[in-house]
Amino acid sequence: MEFEHVTFDLPHGTFHALQGGDPDGQPTLVLHGFPDHPPTAKPFLAELGRRGRHVVAPWLRGYAPSPTAGPFDFAALTSDVLALIDRWSPGRAVELVGHDWGALITYDACVTAPERIERAVTLAVPHPLTFLSRPRPAQLRRSWYMGLFQLPGSGWMVTARDLALIDRLWRQWSPSLSLDPALQAELHEHLRASMPAPLKYYRAMLRPGMLGATRRLSQPIAVPLLQLHGADDGCILPPQVDDRHRFAAPHALEVVPDVGHFLHIEAPEAIAERIAAWAE
Repeated sequence: MEFEHVTFDLPHGTFHALQGGDPDGQPTLVLHGFPDHPPTAKPFLAELGRRGRHVVAPWLRGYAPSPTAGPFDFAALTSDVLALIDRWSPGRAVELVGHDWGALITYDACVTAPERIERAVTLAVPHPLTFLSRPRPAQLRRSWYMGLFQLPGSGWMVTARDLALIDRLWRQWSPSLSLDPALQAELHEHLRASMPAPLKYYRAMLRPGMLGATRRLSQPIAVPLLQLHGADDGCILPPQVDDRHRFAAPHALEVVPDVGHFLHIEAPEAIAERIAAWAE
């Protein structure tokens, strides 16, 4: 299935995206995470398209060729997504699928503008308040990179030795995944053009704007939402607490065996099928 490169003129600038699938199908917006971009997920996007979806996957703020200027707080990131929904699917609610930081934006969008989202899927990240409420020692060990990204010069450290740190994170987070060399080279090219903007997402977590997001996210999510987590995720552990009180609409949590953090890239057909089955 072919995907075309499209652009959207939004208040923060011109955002780039991949678009494909069934033009008459369910509008589905797919948001990537760190350190990633839409092309690595093309097989997954194609599987969604084969299941009757019209798919758009944007490069998020901070990721070239979309604007790399900040700010990078939740309100700013979510405003980009809501503006894109208005521009791309006026008058019709979308299915929102988010991975990693895309998942965090998805949670925030669901409480900010539930009327614009028909249903949502988050990949690899628990509800943000669940993640922050009871950090386990095993999770703290996995989150070392978040502290690193607060340091001056971390942008240089990330880009040193041809993004060796980025490759290390991919290996640790999805141990069974071997990214195609051509896709890896394309990802490196875009990340080099983006740095240090993607790291500023993590720095914004410690700024006052995060307090506003915390207040919003304390509201129960009134959008049907499916959470999918890889059992072998080396980045973020699946939630192990009962957080059903955070959801006021149909909600399901599934831990998918034999996949890691980038579960939709490792098993695109299986993850798309789980999403389709849940949405029926």
